[in-house]
Amino acid sequence: EIGDPLVELLPEGPDNPVNFSTPTFTTIDTVFRTTEERYNREFTDYLGIEPVETRTLEDGIGIAQDIEEATGVRPAFLYVGFVPPESVVGDVAPVPQDTDELELVIVTAEGGLVRRRVAGITRAEVMNVAREFRNQVTNPRNIRTISYLESSQQLYEWFVAPVVDDLQLLEINNLVFLPEAGLRSLPYAALHNGEVFLIEQFSVGLMPSLSLTDTRYVDVRDSEILAMGIAESTQGQTPLPSVPLEVDTLASKLWKGRVFLNEASTIANLRQAREIQPFGIVHLATHADFVPGGIGESYIQLWDERIQLDQIRELGFNDPPVELLVLSACRTALGNEQAELGFAGLAVQSGVKSAVASLWYVSDAATAALMTQFYEQLLDAPIKAEALRQAQLAMARGEVFVDENGRLQGLEQVDPLDLPPSSAQEVLGQTLDHPYYWAAFTMIGNPW
Repeated sequence: EIGDPLVELLPEGPDNPVNFSTPTFTTIDTVFRTTEERYNREFTDYLGIEPVETRTLEDGIGIAQDIEEATGVRPAFLYVGFVPPESVVGDVAPVPQDTDELELVIVTAEGGLVRRRVAGITRAEVMNVAREFRNQVTNPRNIRTISYLESSQQLYEWFVAPVVDDLQLLEINNLVFLPEAGLRSLPYAALHNGEVFLIEQFSVGLMPSLSLTDTRYVDVRDSEILAMGIAESTQGQTPLPSVPLEVDTLASKLWKGRVFLNEASTIANLRQAREIQPFGIVHLATHADFVPGGIGESYIQLWDERIQLDQIRELGFNDPPVELLVLSACRTALGNEQAELGFAGLAVQSGVKSAVASLWYVSDAATAALMTQFYEQLLDAPIKAEALRQAQLAMARGEVFVDENGRLQGLEQVDPLDLPPSSAQEVLGQTLDHPYYWAAFTMIGNPW
């Protein structure tokens, strides 16, 4: 059985290289509330939205129970943060310090709350390794190397290893990260334990906070797709030649839906289409940027205009509700706290339950591959995060590839796709197994 929450000490030794310690016990709900309140404040201040009521630990446990009952999936909420070295439960540094120590809090349906201090591992160390991991995995020059592995394994050792026995004991299969500032733009799917990637153990999601997330479950498998795509260069953006193939495959061959391409991809058409028909899924195959500065600096590119993120709520995605918003060609100022708030807060800001977006701009062909796989899997998967996991695994295992003739192979429900030569050229005859190609895509908000 799981040990008494908050009071468990793990022995040091060769099989357990990280030194764990547990601070003084007070009320476990304080830990949960303090973190939720802080995250809520950070996001509501940045996004310019109304404050929300902070959920309690009891709420968190209840949400996990509800999801398991509705889907059969067992979620865990993993808070990754830092506290002053000698703090007690619920203490938060008034100002973040480099010397603050790593602390993990997990909340599950059966296990309640377990808190683990990773003693001696400081904010400065973690941020340095996180930066190195991002640099290695996002550099296209590294796609024939495993240069990311050292930092990936170190982050797994710090973030997941201290709680993995608890998670396995409870048969958890969906791991939702709620990380502190500076850690909200990490490709968690590509963390590695020395043998397998994290997504070989769990489906993975990223939440701003539980309080800010619409956690209700709705089966999206009967939804229709509104897909917009921009293949040509507009307002100085790079062309995306595979986009017509991507959106046509998704909204015509795999799912029912409606497609708008290039000059038809406008705010007016988006609004009008949603007024006529609700469309539970909105897929935007166009550039989007999460950048430093205010939320209004970040945007989604349409044909002759940009949707600034401080205006996205005006699109009415919450009425009728959009269950899933997909941005397939995003990039984010990785590690920048303001850009991270925009990225991790995308579902909240846009009024949708769930969003899939990329942390960095992935090659046009690889994006078409992953998106086609994702929507194939979404037809059968119990939750959205599992569909993304299966799509990422298919790429990580080399099952999806571009052959010498520029055809995308390895898809399950559609015939091989003939990629435009300009897209196929950069990945001709290659597998797409390096995390550069698949780990950028992140399930944000409600992962179910």
